[in-house]
Amino acid sequence: MKRVVVALAIGAAAAGLDAAAAAAAKVTRETVAIDQDKRPYYLFVPDTLDAQPAPLLVVLHGSNRDGRSLVDPWRDLASHERFIVAGPDATDRSGWQVPDDGPAFLYFLVEAVKAKHAIDPRRMYLFGHSAGAGFGIVMALMESEYFAAAAVHAGGLQQTGRDQLLNANRKIPIAIFQGTGDATVPVGVAREARDVLTAKGFPVKLTEIGGHTHNYYGSADNINRQAWDFLKAVVLDEDPRYQIYNYQKRR
Repeated sequence: MKRVVVALAIGAAAAGLDAAAAAAAKVTRETVAIDQDKRPYYLFVPDTLDAQPAPLLVVLHGSNRDGRSLVDPWRDLASHERFIVAGPDATDRSGWQVPDDGPAFLYFLVEAVKAKHAIDPRRMYLFGHSAGAGFGIVMALMESEYFAAAAVHAGGLQQTGRDQLLNANRKIPIAIFQGTGDATVPVGVAREARDVLTAKGFPVKLTEIGGHTHNYYGSADNINRQAWDFLKAVVLDEDPRYQIYNYQKRR
């Protein structure tokens, strides 16, 4: 019995240290310059990082929110697991768009973070919620050799351009977390995405959360823990390759 008590005490102490480290480290508002434009993003770099290059998680917010809204829920876990979190703002916060918000913007964002911090290039990941979830799947498919894996909450696979997306150069692993009580993104949307992706050979893990709604924030700790366990197990076999796309500028 004493051993159990000691183990619990050590676990509680470790959790306290993680929370203290997360509280000590600050979320900072940064900017990335692209041509004449400056785009904001939020960055969390744990005080717990060691000398080794750290994994990077790029988080994509839901509609009418900003990057910080998705960085904050990851702080404690990032401190414990020693990875960096970057959360950009969408050009139009009501939703993410190609090409305004990626993939080129995400590439420049990653390069901006790498210029300041040691990043493990084979362990760069995506996480998105709601509008950011659908966009996260698109970015994962478009840049399947750049990001190691993606995890999303409450999202599906868009219909437009789907066939081209499914021809991704690499079968990037994707995890989908979906509430069965979600009225905003019904569970059928996630199931359809899983079925279409797996039919094309993509390793997809769908986790259905019974009774869970669209409220990611109320269950963020549990979702993030499972998402990170999925993501961190995937490492690119080779250095990342960024796929360049040419788009006509909007007039």
